[in-house]
Amino acid sequence: MIKFGTDGWRAIIAEDFTFANVEIVAQSIANYVNEIGSGAQGLIIGYDNRFLSEHFAQRVGEVLAGNKIPAFVTAAPCPTPVTAYAILEEKAAGAIMITASHNPPEYNGIKFIPWYAGPAVPAITNRIEECLESVMAAGEVNKTTKEKSLEAGLWKEIDPKESYLNQLAKIVDLGEIGRAGLKIVLDPMFGAGIGYLEKLLENRAICAALHDYRDPLFGGTLPEPTGPILRTLRKKVLQDRADLGLALDGDADRFGIIDDDGTYISPNQVLSLLYYHLVKRKGLQGPVARTVATTHLLDKMAHSFGQEVVETPVGFKYIGQMMREKGSILGGEESGGLSIAGHIPEKDGILAAALMAEIRAATGKSLQRNLQELADEFGRFHSARIDVHTSREIKEKTLNLLQGYAPKDLAGIDVKEIVRIDGVKILLADDSWVLIRPSGTEPLFRIYTETQNYSLIKILPEALRSALNI
Repeated sequence: MIKFGTDGWRAIIAEDFTFANVEIVAQSIANYVNEIGSGAQGLIIGYDNRFLSEHFAQRVGEVLAGNKIPAFVTAAPCPTPVTAYAILEEKAAGAIMITASHNPPEYNGIKFIPWYAGPAVPAITNRIEECLESVMAAGEVNKTTKEKSLEAGLWKEIDPKESYLNQLAKIVDLGEIGRAGLKIVLDPMFGAGIGYLEKLLENRAICAALHDYRDPLFGGTLPEPTGPILRTLRKKVLQDRADLGLALDGDADRFGIIDDDGTYISPNQVLSLLYYHLVKRKGLQGPVARTVATTHLLDKMAHSFGQEVVETPVGFKYIGQMMREKGSILGGEESGGLSIAGHIPEKDGILAAALMAEIRAATGKSLQRNLQELADEFGRFHSARIDVHTSREIKEKTLNLLQGYAPKDLAGIDVKEIVRIDGVKILLADDSWVLIRPSGTEPLFRIYTETQNYSLIKILPEALRSALNI
């Protein structure tokens, strides 16, 4: 079954992610692009370092060309944010990215990025899925060969790396980084981001790189830059006495940050550091957009700055939409995606990592010291997430219960408000909150908690589980 999730279609290679199914998805996207009258502008095709990605990308290009849509294919593995940026450079109708991002190595995937260079909103993916049903029912895919596409002028190899890095150089204060003489360890995690931070920081910081070669098995782990997985980076930062460790996931749209003492800096903390930096040091003014699961420290800061907070469902497609429509100067999510005003409305791990280096350079202090100063001014916020596995029967029963769930208190603390933007979010009188969201595919619930009272970080989700009997 082919179905677009929160960030495209992903499946196991050779099981569902086959050349035949990739052709069907490519034909569906081609139909959509031609339907809206943009086919002549062409589509960018990018791909990551996963097994067979370059071959899947070629097959997509052959289907596009078979539908008279010019294919602009990246000459080498290309990060998702760079592929998105290439849309603007080439004035294309959008992009197709071959990636499964941070999923296990046996997966691959396809993501469609529309003309505005950000994630496709549901209205677009829903229409592509409708086209998909029609293509599968008809059983017809139009395609030609790469050679014939070249002859017809429907195939062009592109290398957007330099123009993308020039764009970052306009946003990131490389001069500040250069003056600080930072020592940085980079970890692109065998992914498509290899060489990007290295080139951006060249002659501006002393850089060492880990896992900077292609390995479709990602060294036997996930290409996901979270604290438990970044052990090697942490060890190297300590060994080299580096100022920072900067990691990217498999397609470089997410980031992982290690401080000088080996401490993992969470995405919620990164967003808070960056928001303060953008307003107080760079002088930007405007709303901040965050998902329903992301830290409310951003809210407290925004209110102090006299700015609006835009809360969205989980998924960067909603964040990107708010950046385009509301002019948000920062948009982010607790899972490790962010972008800022003046850049594409797509999550960009390369940008995020470079901006953490800028903050480290501008302040002359460790990121933890910067976080302590935020805590001194706004209070310390503690965040956590747990995954609760259930049976499908219990999941269905719990979903029905949640529809009318409206407790007066939780763990003895009065409920202030209940938000149902995405799942059920319980806001408490002491400004703590708990969010429960179901997985879209598994018999699983995710429970997010944030509080300024650390003793409640386990009590609140347990109280919710007890009330719901899960």
